[in-house]
Amino acid sequence: MDILLVDGYNMIGAWPNLRNLRDHDLAGARDLLIEKLAEYQAYTGYRVIVVFDAHMVQGIEKKAHNYKIEVVFTRENETADEYIEKLAQDLNNVATQVHVATSDFTEQWAIFGQGALRKSARELYNEIQEIERFIKIEVKSIQTQKPAARIKLPDGVAEIFEKWRRGEK
Repeated sequence: MDILLVDGYNMIGAWPNLRNLRDHDLAGARDLLIEKLAEYQAYTGYRVIVVFDAHMVQGIEKKAHNYKIEVVFTRENETADEYIEKLAQDLNNVATQVHVATSDFTEQWAIFGQGALRKSARELYNEIQEIERFIKIEVKSIQTQKPAARIKLPDGVAEIFEKWRRGEK
């Protein structure tokens, strides 16, 4: 089993589209990162855990599942690096390959020493871009191979469905 641990704010600071969004909508940048990681998870099958530092979100440690992504906000006074190092050590075993996405050089060496593989922010960004391109090609191929099936409905039924779709009674 492959696991990808992601330093969330590190990715937001390194990816151009997220960095621009962060400057006026930090929550939006987090949400977009999680969406991109959900596509990555669906395509690769990796277990993906994204970790955000507590200094940006006050309070106690919080965990959530968005899509099939595990989202962690660390405890106050605990950095994402500390949390990721501990988690990588806990998860690393013979049947599991842990990958850590961060561009923090010190963190990369600490993780590498624990047997985890490192992935820079740029490498993960490029990998996600390539996955998105491949998905678009696959979708286009499927759409051209088989036309959308349409069921012919009587006019009265079609009108009722259209009203429902628009939220009308």
